[in-house]
Amino acid sequence: MNKELPLIDQEGRKVDFTPYESKFKALADQKRLQIMYELTQRGNTCVCDLVEILDMPQSKLSYHLRILLDAGLINRETRGTWSYYELNHTEVNQLLSPELCCIFRK
Repeated sequence: MNKELPLIDQEGRKVDFTPYESKFKALADQKRLQIMYELTQRGNTCVCDLVEILDMPQSKLSYHLRILLDAGLINRETRGTWSYYELNHTEVNQLLSPELCCIFRK
């Protein structure tokens, strides 16, 4: 039986990678990275505009947006019948933070 031992950092705290798993999976796709780049450049953007900007069918775009939403990397606001998306800067900055990077430094 393969029993996983908890990971402990240098200060004796338990290290939990679970919150990062879905985020890094979401980032592991060129189309999703492109969506995030466009949202970084444009800010709050209507899905109708993203379809045109990314030259992608709405069904495929919706699939990628759902993965990014579920990972917490973007936010959605609904106005009438349209959804507007923007980058969740707090989450993205946390992924790029020294806190996470320091776990892997020696």
